Amino acid sequence: MTATPLLETNLESFPVRRGKVRDIYDLGDRLLLVSTDRISAFDYVLPTGIPDKGRVLTQISAFWFDWLGVPNHMLSLDLSDVDFPSEQMRQEFAGRSMLVRKCEVVPVECVVRGYLEGSGWREYEETQAVCGIKLPAGLRRCDELSEPIFTPATKEESGHDINISFEEMCNRIGRETAETLRDRSIDIYTRAREYAKTRGILIADTKFEWGWHDGELLLIDEVLTPDSSRFWPAEEYEPGHPQPSFDKQFVREWLSDTDWDKNSPPPALPPDIVERTRKKYIEAYERLTGSPFSL
Repeated sequence: MTATPLLETNLESFPVRRGKVRDIYDLGDRLLLVSTDRISAFDYVLPTGIPDKGRVLTQISAFWFDWLGVPNHMLSLDLSDVDFPSEQMRQEFAGRSMLVRKCEVVPVECVVRGYLEGSGWREYEETQAVCGIKLPAGLRRCDELSEPIFTPATKEESGHDINISFEEMCNRIGRETAETLRDRSIDIYTRAREYAKTRGILIADTKFEWGWHDGELLLIDEVLTPDSSRFWPAEEYEPGHPQPSFDKQFVREWLSDTDWDKNSPPPALPPDIVERTRKKYIEAYERLTGSPFSL
């Protein structure tokens, strides 16, 4: 039986900041990142959640933090020392929550692209380049690039992040930090992409976030999830058109087929779209980890 989606958490003992998907609690010396089952599309949080989505995102991030072996902000998934008002609430948070170090967030999204899609494809169509990086003529939508490219973006409070050049990134955060983050991001993406291929998933592109902690740059936020990356089934890959994916594709397609104007509160999702989306998220977890998803 599918669980009821968790759309909002309420741990009254601690200050909270809510994003599109996560509720972030300030525990003083640490943060508690809680991935809810909220889902967004076209810059709106939908009224309908996807059951277990938050648990999938947290568990995939935890898998990658461990597998990548790079300095990161994750401390533990164990919530035994967090003061919950009831055991029921502790269970509600279990599996979808991560205790992390507090960091000073670097105000640039570190995007790495291995395939030409999304805003990269739209920019290439107009300029034959992405974020100032000139690419060969004649590339098709979703073509694999000869090597991954680093295409940073601004971190916007609302709406879409905005692609910027590497030089602009240097101007914002300093060249030494920018070069370090570029090199680390490309390395992580390359290693993760090669691993994912062995599990039947193509990671078309992804975005990383980094933060400073005690003078060290740490990988933070979620990592290589279906919400921060484009995951495509390798067996169905065919460049020249959009690819099927392991994320909210069913949601976006359904919304696009309705008469919703994308400028007003979005409609509720029908049960079949919710369930198909849930299964795709779970399939991504099971393919990547090789383990069955369990509550």
